[in-house]
Amino acid sequence: MPASVPELWNYIPEEILVQIFYYLPLRDRYTVFQVCRQWATAVSSSSVWHFTEISCDSEDEQDMLQSLLQFLSQIKHLKIVFDQSKEANRKNVTRILDVLAKQNHKLQQLCIVCRGENPYFYSGQDILQSIRSMCDAENRTDLQHIDFRKMPFTLDGELVELLAATNPNLRSLFINNRTLVCNVAPDTIRKVLRVCPKLSALGLYYASLSDDVFQELLKPERAAFTHLDIFCERLDKYIPVISEELWAAVSQKHPQLRVDLEFDHTVPACRIPQILKLNIPVSTLQLNTYNYMVDQIRFVSQSYSGTLKKLTLQTTSSEDLNSSLVDLAGQCRNLLEIHCYCVVSQEVVDAFLTHCPALKQYTLKVTKERHPWKPVTVR
Repeated sequence: MPASVPELWNYIPEEILVQIFYYLPLRDRYTVFQVCRQWATAVSSSSVWHFTEISCDSEDEQDMLQSLLQFLSQIKHLKIVFDQSKEANRKNVTRILDVLAKQNHKLQQLCIVCRGENPYFYSGQDILQSIRSMCDAENRTDLQHIDFRKMPFTLDGELVELLAATNPNLRSLFINNRTLVCNVAPDTIRKVLRVCPKLSALGLYYASLSDDVFQELLKPERAAFTHLDIFCERLDKYIPVISEELWAAVSQKHPQLRVDLEFDHTVPACRIPQILKLNIPVSTLQLNTYNYMVDQIRFVSQSYSGTLKKLTLQTTSSEDLNSSLVDLAGQCRNLLEIHCYCVVSQEVVDAFLTHCPALKQYTLKVTKERHPWKPVTVR
């Protein structure tokens, strides 16, 4: 007589269970752990925990997190997502980081993502202090990838230098987290590049760049640098721009370099053409300025046709805009995404669909619609 379906689970080899449990979210792993001894053993395998996302979005997760803290030492790639509006969630995040500081862990990648409203007068100092404790702990970290782009707490130069000094094998560091103030000076970035010779991807504010930073990238012993993710905001109007010559030199030294540029709505319109340079190998460009952008779009068409993959525009409708977008579609044929958050003509839509064969997504509306506008996926 054939075995029933529930009994068949008893005959599945542990290595198969491990592969299945690897794809489960954290809450489901917690459930699996309580089913039976065989499943508890399988879900406790280090292979299950190499890539883990911990979500702290509700106040009833205390028991689950307590049971799963024992597995933190096995995690190599950790992503923490939490609702920052609730104090209990913030305490859970600091608890996780504090436990990591006391363990001999294998962590190689750390990403922290905040959701929800930031409470008034809350600056994330508790979480930032826990990150400092991880770096200061006797059980030193050896992180290779750090991503704080969605952690909206003001980072200072001291913390960034500590992260670099205690993790010299860093390959990527993203600290362009869109806070109102940038407290990371160019000298800090220069020190980071010196103590992290393998660093090949860096996300930062434009205000954190300088000629000296570019000179570090130009040193003969500098390993291949592949990605710069730059956020431009209002304070950039007070700092010197990077020259055309330095961009050209860095692009020649690092031919695989791609640059992502985002302009916040606080950047004065007159500053944008000063920052955009002919020799920047721009891959992604976001112009969230709500200004007249026709001249900038024409410059992009002429300068970045060989490198541009994604363009996002927050601007105003006009016939000149339609004309410049049609021209851009004909020039930038490698585009993967185009998103324009104002009404455009049908001719613009047809131009991108005709001239950009690799196009995957677009947001191009020919009539006004209620926001949020959803992109169209090209099949």
